[in-house]
Amino acid sequence: QVQLVESGGGLVQPGGSLRLSCAASGSIFNFAAMGWSRQAPGKQRELVAIITIRGITNYTDSAKGRFTISRDDGKNTVYLQMNSLKPEDTAVYYCNAGSPPIYWGQGTPVIVSS
Repeated sequence: QVQLVESGGGLVQPGGSLRLSCAASGSIFNFAAMGWSRQAPGKQRELVAIITIRGITNYTDSAKGRFTISRDDGKNTVYLQMNSLKPEDTAVYYCNAGSPPIYWGQGTPVIVSS
């Protein structure tokens, strides 16, 4: 079993940036993919970005060109760089491990507001 701990969320103005981190208690190399999902108030959780063990990435349409997922296998950490943030990006962001996801973190809130 692996534990995932997210950090880096917070309040940011529209157009701003945040970098989320996900620290895993075990080797993320054990998983075919790592990802970030989000859940906005009153909405279903959606997968935002994934990165495979080979470093191949994929994004939901709303994140393309603005978000970048990356991984540091030596640190067992996955990152989500979010730029040009919009109010509609407001959500709780969750790190997940596996494809399909098997393990989830507790989430870190992101609020985009002026």
